Amino acid sequence: MSEIVLKNVSFAYEKNLVLQNINFESNCNDFLAIIGPNGGGKSTLLKLILGLIKPKSGSIKILGKDPQKQKNILAYVPQNINAHQIFPITCLEVTLMGRLKSKGLGFYSKNDYKKAYEAMEKVGIKHLANENISNLSGGQRQRVFIARALCSEAKIILLDEPTASIDTDGQIQIYKLLKTLNKNIGIIVVSHDINMAVTFANKVAHVNKNLFLHHIHKNEAKQHFIENINLTSGHICPIEIINQSPCDHHEHHKEN
Repeated sequence: MSEIVLKNVSFAYEKNLVLQNINFESNCNDFLAIIGPNGGGKSTLLKLILGLIKPKSGSIKILGKDPQKQKNILAYVPQNINAHQIFPITCLEVTLMGRLKSKGLGFYSKNDYKKAYEAMEKVGIKHLANENISNLSGGQRQRVFIARALCSEAKIILLDEPTASIDTDGQIQIYKLLKTLNKNIGIIVVSHDINMAVTFANKVAHVNKNLFLHHIHKNEAKQHFIENINLTSGHICPIEIINQSPCDHHEHHKEN
């Protein structure tokens, strides 16, 4: 059974339909990238999976249960926004916040500190433990928030535009880090960078009210795909053009 399963999910803000009939599954060994235009429903999809909002119709299951009952399974990394930079807090203190879900109120234990240092070491910022987060670069700050997610011991991490406002080299380093972490945990990342998504993900979902899922096959012969591509469908996805990987959608590639 897949860890995350969405069936016929639709969502609307009042009368504005944002997502329609969404169906897909994701596992702990997946690196799933979610792409699409602004306003297409990418961030809304993350909120649905996290259980922050409920679907208008359809079902969402995390290990067979509603998202609200499985919050320890998932961890969330928000966009790198300025509000994080001005708050007077160290990298270690931010990372330790990942332990709050499991401990509730009270002081951090020795094991909590152990998990925090282990998480920071995994993302390469252990030497910055006592550094104020406001003194870090954009890429370093994102590593701190990823460390916080790891510290919660979640099985799947969801990231919303983790490389926004980070230079090209920093973006590549973040995606390389996520790919390394993907050996042990699932990764779901919202991204505007199609090339980055194709390079590192094994699945890419193109979201614009509807969802079209692509399985990325690194060794697939491109010429073979081009010869068999069917552009008569109403959905012509940029993933197909860049990666030559067909959509996993019943309306996209119809039999002649």
